[in-house]
Amino acid sequence: MIELFGIGAGTLALFVGFGLLIGILFGFFGMGGSFLVTPALLVMGYPSRVAVGSGLAFVFGTSVIATLKHRDLGQVDYKLGVLMIAGTTLGIEVGKRMVLYLETLGLAGSIISVTYVVLLGGIGLFVTYEAIRGDDGGGVDHEAADAEVDAEDIPDIAKKIQSYRVPPMISLRGGISVSLWMILGVAFATGLLSGFLGVGGGFIRMPALFYLIGVPVPIAVGTDLFEIVFSGGIGSFLYAMDGGVDLSIVVPLLAGSALGARLGSAATSIVDESEIKVYFGLMLLGGSVAVAVREVGSYLEIPVLDTVSLVLILGSALLVSGMVVYSSLVELRRGAGQQSVTPE
Repeated sequence: MIELFGIGAGTLALFVGFGLLIGILFGFFGMGGSFLVTPALLVMGYPSRVAVGSGLAFVFGTSVIATLKHRDLGQVDYKLGVLMIAGTTLGIEVGKRMVLYLETLGLAGSIISVTYVVLLGGIGLFVTYEAIRGDDGGGVDHEAADAEVDAEDIPDIAKKIQSYRVPPMISLRGGISVSLWMILGVAFATGLLSGFLGVGGGFIRMPALFYLIGVPVPIAVGTDLFEIVFSGGIGSFLYAMDGGVDLSIVVPLLAGSALGARLGSAATSIVDESEIKVYFGLMLLGGSVAVAVREVGSYLEIPVLDTVSLVLILGSALLVSGMVVYSSLVELRRGAGQQSVTPE
């Protein structure tokens, strides 16, 4: 059998293909992908340290690729990204201390698992419901990411947060102005959840930037990816120092995601914003079900449910990434059709 990086051709192809799917989702949603990659590696039999470390290294590499594409599209707010990094760093530390305390009580594993499933599913349901309810075809113009956001496009919660004019006020891309303390508060809360759940937190930050601060979805995705460059880089470095990064896993995943991340990033400027939110919600729901199945299998000691969980993870990634590509092709075809119809 042909081998490369010390693994068989079949496994190599699986990693490259999985990297392509995750790359599309990563660039499109701004999620780190660790909640998909790490569980998949665990189910495949890799040690926890290697699964988490390799997942973080993959997240770091893909985030760099996707962030560069979003930068080209003008969808990264560096000022907001730096402020979010400051707030989430403190939140992650507090979340980690909470986990250590729960470990002394012997409750960490069960509480974290339940919180993860409930939060993932809850955000997925909320985002999907809000997107479907508000789908009137009037999403934000992705070709004018720097233009001011229409007041009707800003969620009610974000309007309330923006109404608190506590100095200093920070001007953000999209023509919005928010109190520095509100930004740091949201950053701390999302960092707290990230540190508590042990994930990158992209699935928390991206909706938080939109629903709580009022940042347009494309800019929320690009800014979230910019932040993940730092969190993923630090995390992967720390795990690599302890031998937790397996290049035979990371390199094939990155080979696939290099193309996928750029495709997904480009799609955010093509696909309607409401569709981005619907797909994001469906992605979280699929991940929630997969993690729930895995936890039930571990609790009841039914190994076959681990396989079912892996199938659900791969299946949801394939389904949603396929929807992203399909929607992009439809929009490109529609745009080409409109350009061909020119007035005489």
